[in-house]
Parts: sequence; structure tokens; C-alpha cells
Amino acid sequence: MTVTGSTRLFAIVGAPVAPLRSPALFNAAFAKLGHDAVFVAFEVAQGELPAAWAGLTRLRNLDGIVITMPHKQAVVPLLDALGPTAKVTGSVNTVRRTASGGWEGDMFDGEGFRDGLERAGHPPRGAAILQIGCGAAGRADALAAALAAGFPALAVSFGPPSPRGHDIVVNATPMGLHAGDPLPLDPAELVASQIVADVIPNPEITALVAAARALGCATVTGQLMHEGQARLAASYLGIDGWESATS
Repeated sequence: MTVTGSTRLFAIVGAPVAPLRSPALFNAAFAKLGHDAVFVAFEVAQGELPAAWAGLTRLRNLDGIVITMPHKQAVVPLLDALGPTAKVTGSVNTVRRTASGGWEGDMFDGEGFRDGLERAGHPPRGAAILQIGCGAAGRADALAAALAAGFPALAVSFGPPSPRGHDIVVNATPMGLHAGDPLPLDPAELVASQIVADVIPNPEITALVAAARALGCATVTGQLMHEGQARLAASYLGIDGWESATS
């Protein structure tokens, strides 16, 4: 594709950005759809988002931004409006322009993860789920309180990362992103009837996924979650034809 002065810009902001798959995924979709748009990655270190945001806001041909680690909470006070899930979670992963030129954002990590589970044949409704990790350290109490307030029928508790008694076990930590990372749980506690899911998309087969498969567990990789998030983000950003372009 040729980038011109009329090309619309989309971006992902995070650190590090080298392992991210979003630019390749979005640019392939734009090419297939014939959209005059390009998706780029901006590496912004933790703590530097407010300064970078002032510049991004002044780029008038920048229509949308995907937010990844470590900025999903830090971006919230920089936005003019929040969607319903962002208000509950206090975090954002997709931002789009408002009619006035400002920014509004929402969070699609959870819905993307659910989408990945369901497409893999493991609907989470009614399941006992263990989630290991919940974003920034110290958010367990706040997350449990927010879930209990938003979903009164949901039983929520927190404790050590033991998978015993759970149907679905989810690694939501960065453990597994780098070679040599410790496992987020002791795989000896897993049983073959459990479903083990990882949110890390690259590498797709993390050490946890490999260990779970060796025990006979069904697994859901972070790649499926990433694809689910991308579908939702594309819809939020007004990118039509996403399903046909990525199928």
C-alpha cells in the first residue's frame, strides 16, 4: 500500500512494542479491504504517556489508538469520555476520536477473552474461574469489590493461585512473555478436566500452555483472546468489514 497525505492513521501505544501483533493484523485487514489507512506502533515508556498524549492529540489524521501495557490505567484521566466497561474496570484498551476532536475510550479485554473462549468451544457461563493476576499490583481488593458491586449474583473471592476446584484457570499475568519466566502456578495442581487459558499472545504457546497440554488439559491461547479484542476494537473504531478481511 502507498501512504499519502490523505491516509488515515491508527496506532497502538505501549512498551515494549516489538512483540505486538496488532500492526500486522490491522494493516493486512486494511490492505484486503482497500482502506486508505495505516496502523503503526508507538513505544512510550511507563510514566511518559501524558507528555506523549499531548502530541498525539494534535495529530489531526490520527483516528484511533489501541492501548496496551503499561498504559491501560494511565490513559483514563487523559480521556474526555469513558464507555461502560471502562467505567467499571478503571482501564481502557481502545480510544477513538470524538466529534469535537477529543478522545473517548472503552475496555474490550474481557469481552475479547470471552470471545476467544467461546470460539474455542469453552463458554465460561456457570464455570468456576480462577484468574491469576488483575493488572497492576494491589488491585485484587478493588477488582473483587467492583465485580461484587456490578454483578451481585457473582461469588467473588481472592487468595493464593491454586487451581484446585476451578473449571477454567486463566493466567492474566505477564509471566510467560519472556523465556525463563516462572510459571504463574504449580502445574502439578492441574487436572486434565480443567481448561487452561493464557492472555499472552506472543509466544502463543507459553510455558503454562505447554505444561497444561502435557497434562491433557484443554487450552486457549492468548492469540484467540487477541483476535477477539481486535474484532471488538475494529468495530469500536468504525472499521467495517473486519470479519471478512480476517477470516
